[in-house]
Amino acid sequence: MEQKIHQGRNVKRFREMLGVKQEALALDLGDEWNQKKVSLLEQKDVIEEAILQKISEILHIPVEAFQNFDEEQAINIISNTVHNSDNASGNSLFSYYPTVNPIEKWIEALEEIKRLNAELLKAKDEQIRMMEKLIQDK
Repeated sequence: MEQKIHQGRNVKRFREMLGVKQEALALDLGDEWNQKKVSLLEQKDVIEEAILQKISEILHIPVEAFQNFDEEQAINIISNTVHNSDNASGNSLFSYYPTVNPIEKWIEALEEIKRLNAELLKAKDEQIRMMEKLIQDK
């Protein structure tokens, strides 16, 4: 029984295994790409060779891995790619796309400001008490 290869699903699997978001892949693919277009691409049974080649370069995964996905073989391909990639020349296998929620960071900063203000008020109150004590002692 012949197994049907779904190239779009394979692109999605590799992208997810590498921790790359659709938005990040779209950004690397070029200006005409966006998250929605990558999502639609991942639904295609067959992807144009030129696009597969570009994705291959971005993810550092051989085109053949997308065209002939077999889970065991894929693990071997990724393992060999990680160990044999050109990381020695400074190229990284993974692109770093931080997922920072600015609202959470803002709330954290506000909490830190509150804590610091409380410490300042406590130190000020201590100084006032010390000065009052000095005045009373004289």
